[in-house]
Amino acid sequence: MKVSACTFIRNGQLLGYPFVESIRSVLPIVDEFVIAVGQGDDDTLAILQDLKEPKLRLIETVWNDHMRVKGYVYGQQKMIAQFACTGEWIFYLEGDEVVHEKDLPLIQASMQLHLDDPAVEALVFDYLHFYGNANTYLWSPGWYRRAPRIIKASVRSYAPDGLFWLVLDSNKRGRYPQAAHTGATLYHYGWVRSEAQMNLKASRVEKYWNKQNAAIDYREMDGRILREFSGTHPAVVQDWLPKEPGLFQVNPDYQPSRKQRRHWRMLQLERWFGLDLGKKHYKLVR
Repeated sequence: MKVSACTFIRNGQLLGYPFVESIRSVLPIVDEFVIAVGQGDDDTLAILQDLKEPKLRLIETVWNDHMRVKGYVYGQQKMIAQFACTGEWIFYLEGDEVVHEKDLPLIQASMQLHLDDPAVEALVFDYLHFYGNANTYLWSPGWYRRAPRIIKASVRSYAPDGLFWLVLDSNKRGRYPQAAHTGATLYHYGWVRSEAQMNLKASRVEKYWNKQNAAIDYREMDGRILREFSGTHPAVVQDWLPKEPGLFQVNPDYQPSRKQRRHWRMLQLERWFGLDLGKKHYKLVR
């Protein structure tokens, strides 16, 4: 079984991504890691080259700054990397997502188990979205709790944006992939970066999503969806994480937005009726 990993990155150093930690977290279980490195304003490409990691394959790209269709440039970059992969499985990992070393055997076992199962096209992970600091994560239907991050190379798939895949059964219509659960978790650290880095990122990428982002203030959040993390973080990312104790403290006078109020009502329904009302970009078949 040959396994490829892939991602795309641009200005990863400038925008505070733990992209080196992300890459290193899965290197033990992949045969190659293909990275589409966008031409940027920092040393991201040099940092990746200086790793001198034989499994890395770097593809230098130029982003289309004239594209205004929501997220499509992200999809283009993801597919540049994916189309260059040569494995039977393709593990797509974003630059702020890290795998815990304890889950590597689970992921390997899941890929081996479902390799020859035609009903399984992709593999799904649970998610922990950390927020504000390393001790706090978000739990709400507004933040996806599971997502596919591994797909078979034999599946005719494409990415409308960087987040998810569609599978083509014909040339005219796409669907979400049929998936099995790995039993593993992805640790998402995008919202642990400094507010300055997050606001810089928002200003840099909003044109690719055809929208204007409001200023990010971590304290302006619905505190009812914050939970305290009691587990351990992946060893590879611990030096990168901020060393702040306790649950992240939000503004107690913050008034949740209309969307956040709707998500809170959905969360209540989940608790009462045992539902999962979060967005799913897959169909679970195993």
